[in-house]
Amino acid sequence: MNFAKFRDNLMRLMKKNLNKRAMSVNDLLNYRPHSLEFEGKWLDSFGRPERTGSWLIWGSSGNGKTRFAVQLCKYLADLGERVAYNSVEEGASESLKIPFAAESVVEAARKVLILDKEPISELIVRLDKPKSPDIIIIDSLQYTGLSYADYKHLRDSFRKKLFIFISHADGRNPAGRVAQAVRFDAFVKIWIEGYQAFPVSRYGGGEPFVVWDKE
Repeated sequence: MNFAKFRDNLMRLMKKNLNKRAMSVNDLLNYRPHSLEFEGKWLDSFGRPERTGSWLIWGSSGNGKTRFAVQLCKYLADLGERVAYNSVEEGASESLKIPFAAESVVEAARKVLILDKEPISELIVRLDKPKSPDIIIIDSLQYTGLSYADYKHLRDSFRKKLFIFISHADGRNPAGRVAQAVRFDAFVKIWIEGYQAFPVSRYGGGEPFVVWDKE
């Protein structure tokens, strides 16, 4: 990653957004979030989250992380959201094609953009353009090279967007200090095990989500 370019892009965005930070009490009380209108099993598991901030999905290899992320990608696109799936780890590959084909994401293809190992510095430039994706899924956090400070700058520079990070696991915890810090900050935290998602959401829900019923 070109960190000098990354920092320059972040500083430019931070200066642009500096005067947007302050609000009155009335502004806060009149705040109307852009909520994702989840229904059915999605509502039962995740509530109705805001389309802002960050989520973290983690789990051991072979338990359904990517399959769940692709299902989520399709569902968000079906709701009308513009979604970018940045495969930083695998890139465009057969292993990525399989879950996208299995979940029939082609039906929502016009709302989904696949990014082939796009560096975060280039992603920032993309997101600063008009009509850029609203929701960005990044697979995986460990392959981005982000520090926790970089993560916070990225999140705060695009306060109207939602970042969903996929993380490796160390036992039942996200792997590494950065991922563990992101878990504490994330608005929705999702542990994947045995093709089930176990969510902790600030927006309600809480029911386990079946990613794939093998029977």
